Amino acid sequence: MARPAELQLDQPSPETLTVSLTGPWKLGKDIPSTDEVASKVDSLGRLQRIEVNGEQVTQWDSGLLIFLASLKKIAAEKKIALVNVGLPEGARRLLELAAAVPEKKDARKAEEKKTFLLHLGDETVDFFQSCGDLLEFVGETAVAFVKMLSGRAQFRRADLGLILESCSGQALPIVALISFLVGMILAFIGMIQLALFGAQIFVADLVGIAMVRLMAAIMTGIVMAGRTGGAFAAQLGTMQVNQEIDALKTLGISPMEYLVLPRMLGLALMMPLLALYANVMGVLGGAVVAIGNPDINMTQYYLQTVKAVGLWDLGIGLFSSVVFGVIVALSGCMRGMQCGRSASAVGDAATSAVVTAIVGIIVSTAIITIITSVLGI
Repeated sequence: MARPAELQLDQPSPETLTVSLTGPWKLGKDIPSTDEVASKVDSLGRLQRIEVNGEQVTQWDSGLLIFLASLKKIAAEKKIALVNVGLPEGARRLLELAAAVPEKKDARKAEEKKTFLLHLGDETVDFFQSCGDLLEFVGETAVAFVKMLSGRAQFRRADLGLILESCSGQALPIVALISFLVGMILAFIGMIQLALFGAQIFVADLVGIAMVRLMAAIMTGIVMAGRTGGAFAAQLGTMQVNQEIDALKTLGISPMEYLVLPRMLGLALMMPLLALYANVMGVLGGAVVAIGNPDINMTQYYLQTVKAVGLWDLGIGLFSSVVFGVIVALSGCMRGMQCGRSASAVGDAATSAVVTAIVGIIVSTAIITIITSVLGI
């Protein structure tokens, strides 16, 4: 019968404890635990050094490494020096390699208790730093766009085609559903209030102007922020983790031109078409609710919508959709490029991209509304 793994503790001096290992130290065997060593260390008050003697180890695998790692943790907690003597060459090299590789900074988030003022200060600093990063990213994107206009940008036209497909036909079902339901909600709320004045026909004005001028573009932008902006951040974040972006830089290829530019162009080109489609679906949703009233038929609703909605309303909606498309693309690409080097950082980048895009859409909507109001459009 093979000799089992054994652990022997000796104390050659009051300040030194010797841990002698013998036999096969392999998983699946009856390997001694570090509890005996921990108990001995606790009983010795003046211990300053632990020597591990592995000269009598006949076979080993990760079971030996696990034991030594646990022993190292015990020594570190007690602030005792740990010395390995006579370990197998392979085990010694693996331990040295493990100790030489530091933990990634973003692999684990430290849980720190912060006061309110400290947390507020950190958030303020992060906000202004994010504003600087945003301006820098927008500037680099503008430079890449100018290079594209001059025909010097480096990106694959095939990638642009795939992005156009992803941002157009594949997004139609969710855009149609959301726009149709929003149109129905606007019509339902409008019908309830307008019925008090016997002016139910003006629900066509409400739904048509609201959807064509702003709501269709906003809802399409929010849908694309969650669907496409988060996907852009996850794609570029994964490339950042796999060091593919670093490889592009090493090859002399600008990531802004090769990765960001086609995504921004694809989304900016497709957003107006999606907004037009959302306009139609929103008006149809309003019509479904309106024609349920016995005093309104489909012809009346159609004629009232054509009378109420003008070209300026359509132009403002299409312009807003282009702006929203650029915001969603830039938010997704920026957060993806800023992604850390761990798997959890990819999820954080996707979440941050969606939040940034939605905030950007709301802020830009307010700005566009104020400008059009001042201009009297």
